[in-house]
Formats: sequence, structure tokens, C-alpha cells
Amino acid sequence: MISSNNQMLRRAKGLTQEALAHRVGVSRQTVAKWEAGESVPDLANGSALAEVLGVTLDVLANYRPTELGEVPPPRGKHIFGSVRVGERGQMVIPKRAREVFGIEPGDELLLLGDEERGLALVKSSAFLASIERFKREMGAKDSERGE
Repeated sequence: MISSNNQMLRRAKGLTQEALAHRVGVSRQTVAKWEAGESVPDLANGSALAEVLGVTLDVLANYRPTELGEVPPPRGKHIFGSVRVGERGQMVIPKRAREVFGIEPGDELLLLGDEERGLALVKSSAFLASIERFKREMGAKDSERGE
């Protein structure tokens, strides 16, 4: 899968084999061999390759386009599938999404909306922790300025 994923992601990023090779620190011929399936990158090069292509090493090695779509999602981005909203507005969050984001029964989620970009769910505890961190950082900056 590395060979086809490497080629697909490189093209999606608009990179030539030479440009990708330069960013990873290998020769163009090395990238060509990876894409032809004649060799595979070692762990260090695979990690650098995944970093340049904006995916995890796992996605680079195991992503199957026929199962999930055309191009793998960028690192940290997920597509969990669709959910259906019930008559009273309820919906079920897919198991994999709950596992990735550590959502447990009884957790409170904050629903955010932007008419141009859509809806987002955020764990309330994470959101409140971010607000507290922001307040501390702003307080520290105010102290530095003598305010």
C-alpha cells in the first residue's frame, strides 16, 4: 500500500518525485522505487515521508482508497461516516469516533455552529480547560506588561 499511497498523496499535494525526494532527503530514484513497489522506505524515511505528505505513518502504510475514498484525510482529521438525526434531534456518535476522542457515556458535549462552515461537537471539559488555559496565558501576559 505504501507505493500507491505515496504516489496518490504526492500527486494530491502537487509534488513531483524530485520535489518530494528533496523534502524527504533522498534521491528522486529512491522515490521512484518506492512508488514502483521495488523497495519500501525504512522507518526514518517513512516517518519523514508521512510528515511531508501530511498523514500518519499508519495511513501511509495501510490506507485502502477503495474502502474509504479517494485520498486519505490529513493527519488528525477523520471521517467516521454519516449519522442520521432522529425525530427529536438525537443521533448516535459512531463507536470509532467515541474511541478516538475518548467520549464516554455521561460526557457532556458542546455543539458549536457556523452557518458557513457547519457544526462541531466538542467535549465540554476540553473546551472549558482551553478557556482556563487562555485566561492563565492572558493573565501572565498582563503581568509581564505590568497591568
